[in-house]
Amino acid sequence: MSTEPSETAEDAEPGTPDEPARTERAGAEADPAEQGGDATEQGGDAAEQGGDAAEQGGDAAEGRQVSEAEAELLAQRVERERIERRKAERQEPIEAGAKLSGRAADLLAAVRAVESGEKPVAAVFEEAGPAPRRPAPEPARPAPPVTVEAAPATEVVSAVRAVLVQGGAPETLAVQTAEVLGEGAEEALRADPWQLLRVTGVRPAQADGFARALLGSAAGPDDARRVRAVTGWLLEQAAAAGHTALEMPVLTAALEQQGVPDAEGAVRNAISDGDVLVFQDPVPEAGAPAPRRGGAGAGESQDEADGAEEERPVRVLVGLERYAMAEESLADGLARLVGSAPRQDGPGAEWERAASSADGSGGELIRAVAGHGLVLHTGGQASLTESAALLRAAHGLGLRTWAAAHGPLGRARFAALLEGAGAADDAGAEVPGIATVAGLLSGAEGPGRDADGALRLDLLVVLDAPQLDVEAAALVTESLPDGARLVLAGDPGVLWSVGPGRVFADLLAARACPQIASRRPDPGPLGELVSGIGVGELNQVAAPGKEVVIVPVRDAGEAVHRTVQLVVDSVPRAIGVPAEETQVITPGHGGAVGTRALNAALKERLNPGPGRFGGFDPGDRIAYSPARGRTVPGRVVRADADGLHLSCAGEAVVVPQERVERSVRHGWALTAHQAVGCRWPAVVVVLPGDAVPALSRPWVYTAFSRAERHLSVVHGVEQALPHAVAEVAAKPRTTRLPVLLAPQIPAAAG
Repeated sequence: MSTEPSETAEDAEPGTPDEPARTERAGAEADPAEQGGDATEQGGDAAEQGGDAAEQGGDAAEGRQVSEAEAELLAQRVERERIERRKAERQEPIEAGAKLSGRAADLLAAVRAVESGEKPVAAVFEEAGPAPRRPAPEPARPAPPVTVEAAPATEVVSAVRAVLVQGGAPETLAVQTAEVLGEGAEEALRADPWQLLRVTGVRPAQADGFARALLGSAAGPDDARRVRAVTGWLLEQAAAAGHTALEMPVLTAALEQQGVPDAEGAVRNAISDGDVLVFQDPVPEAGAPAPRRGGAGAGESQDEADGAEEERPVRVLVGLERYAMAEESLADGLARLVGSAPRQDGPGAEWERAASSADGSGGELIRAVAGHGLVLHTGGQASLTESAALLRAAHGLGLRTWAAAHGPLGRARFAALLEGAGAADDAGAEVPGIATVAGLLSGAEGPGRDADGALRLDLLVVLDAPQLDVEAAALVTESLPDGARLVLAGDPGVLWSVGPGRVFADLLAARACPQIASRRPDPGPLGELVSGIGVGELNQVAAPGKEVVIVPVRDAGEAVHRTVQLVVDSVPRAIGVPAEETQVITPGHGGAVGTRALNAALKERLNPGPGRFGGFDPGDRIAYSPARGRTVPGRVVRADADGLHLSCAGEAVVVPQERVERSVRHGWALTAHQAVGCRWPAVVVVLPGDAVPALSRPWVYTAFSRAERHLSVVHGVEQALPHAVAEVAAKPRTTRLPVLLAPQIPAAAG
């Protein structure tokens, strides 16, 4: 059937911090379980934007095993300890910004004011010369065995609940507040009510009301406690929107919109107190790579280079230490991979023989990996066969090879691909290992770590690489041993990570290592449709087997009705795909056609019940969010005193009762960000008219490419879809990775 789809799409990136007025609704009532893979929902419920981006999922693994969320937190804690040690080694103040004026000069003066030694230097400007390269990273130490973290003590939760009630805040925040603030949560809230802003979903207006109820007239907009909390909150919202730092004018403007009387002074105080870091980065010219500081180019003297550096405009960035240090750690790790020769595991002739036996770009990939420590591999779903061929070839040469996928469904799909390739080559051959990124980093999956804390592998292929945020990417690179090879593979057309950064896109733009673009197209009408969207064209495609079907609708009620009809009846009858293998994807959680409304309608038809276990019944299809940026589809098995028992991708998970509301939601309908890394035999993409502002090419590309055999488009946006595909690109993100890489990595690689 010919298709001329026209859709609405959710730009699943969280609300930008320079638009705080849009995120001012009551986040305390938002459903944190809906924040899993989708940091916000444009065109949906404003209460779920911005602060709801960082869902905090907790889970208890069956048999008292460490949960995925807890293991990941522990791995990140080890990495942050390593970063703290690096930071402590920096002792000399850095000279920069001699030609700054205005606000930038004020900030620089504030930083230099604390360099006298009266206070520790918490923030410095970026060094003008190239940073010294470490010979090798200090790997993260293996995480000791831990048990699932218990819920906060009952007396702590009760005390926090009493304070919340006194301040007019919802009692439902008690457990989460106790988890965030710890044993002294009650005292912390009474001393500084704006600490409530650290709880996911709470916004400044709500924290202000809470503070007024507790402090009375003493709670003013210029209160130092409020200014500090709002500054940190805005930068956390920026991170949820994908930024690793904010330009200083953007931050001060956002503070002014939040009613901070002296925004510039607030930033200066935050710098002096060590709450934030400030950087001076050169502004790259349009269409040019980031400037390489500290060295003369071909044909120019060092004096000329220094003169050009002095004249080059700069931008002043402000960011939280957590993300700034992770991005610097990532740049160091990538530079180490690029600058060190990979371990020679076999004669070059054997690598060449393996490359010659592969097809086209698959052979190019093997040749690139043979001689380089870092390689980027781009392509759609069909390109996964090239990654599989690379792993099997390297495994045959004696390398310890592993792949890591974004989630368990992607892991299972790639494992089947590896096994299929092995059956074709050698039925008795051992298959390379495959894990999830989170499981690899936490130690729950993968080859384990050696005595130095490095992963026991020689080649790691990270699939779904666009989903890596700076923290996960830093952990990956720093965990690799010297001489190991890293391949980042993924489709550059999909939505970027939920967490801060655009690691894969920044590396592609930097051209700092070999880039192999797969020439293997995705097959069939679906592949043709998605490939066109990737280049900005919404083409009609012939679909003789009903691979693509467009279902026009006029309003929200009809959209819900037709979606349920497709899942329950039309797709199973006409396509042969049962309802349990059909996934609905819609732009947002709220609204008349969001995930909430669609899940309620689908549950009524597919698994009706009273919702006796916190809104869930055995057999319910769910989406479990163990941590920000990850959503694992599954089903409810049962519930008991231990919590809600789930089956997620074949694994048993127990979610404690107090965390169910924040980490589990119904999953017949997902957002596109939650669906990244997964594919289903049939997909129904719902495009209601109220989601037009969320439309973008990456959203449409991601949603449509989740279908393997059949795609139905419930279409209610008329010409908004072709306009979005042709003209609406991904929202820009402010990151520092290109600038950090520039002085460390030589000229562009092929």
